[in-house]
Amino acid sequence: MLRLENISKSYLQRGLVLDKLDLQVNKGDSLAITGPSGSGKTTLLNIIGLMDHPDSGDVFFNGSSILSYGPDESARYRNRNIGFVFQDHLLLSHLNIKENILLPLLASGNHRNDFKEKAEYAGVLMEKTGIASLGDKFPFQISGGEAQRATLVRALVNKPSLLLADEPTGSLDSKNAYLLGNLLRDLNEELGVTLIVVTHSSDLASMMKLNLKLDNGRLVK
Repeated sequence: MLRLENISKSYLQRGLVLDKLDLQVNKGDSLAITGPSGSGKTTLLNIIGLMDHPDSGDVFFNGSSILSYGPDESARYRNRNIGFVFQDHLLLSHLNIKENILLPLLASGNHRNDFKEKAEYAGVLMEKTGIASLGDKFPFQISGGEAQRATLVRALVNKPSLLLADEPTGSLDSKNAYLLGNLLRDLNEELGVTLIVVTHSSDLASMMKLNLKLDNGRLVK
């Protein structure tokens, strides 16, 4: 599904972050990428999601190179294929939980029938993640763990084939971190969505099928 070849990336202040990095991810995989702060984990996810570009190398998604995409093509690629979960939930405070979850459907311009189908799917996901009763509440009225589960549903509502999670348990207490980790693993298995998690947590990493460490700009076992 995803292949990165000879990816290098440097920054003026940080120097070389990724150094001829290679990565192959198969459909249905769950992969944890660990490494110290500043090692380039988030940069790597941003390159996969076309939020950033490498200095050299290439990225292939389903066999096609994606680095030549312009802004519109990049946006379509993200909307159709990628779900994002970050350390902070980034829910909009003026929208209730259901409205926050459905927001990506509006952004991607779904037709009416498609919107209805995916809105119903959002309800199924809310049931699976235990937040079905929170749809009318606002972000300030729910817990951090509940907000992160809402973020996860929002990331999945467009039925992406690849979910990118950047420190998804970083702002949670140990109990909620454990629950979210289990949820990610279960959804990977039930929905078949491919999962790449960047994390400092050895507990979360151990829940994934594959583990790699980003060390000196390259991925090692």
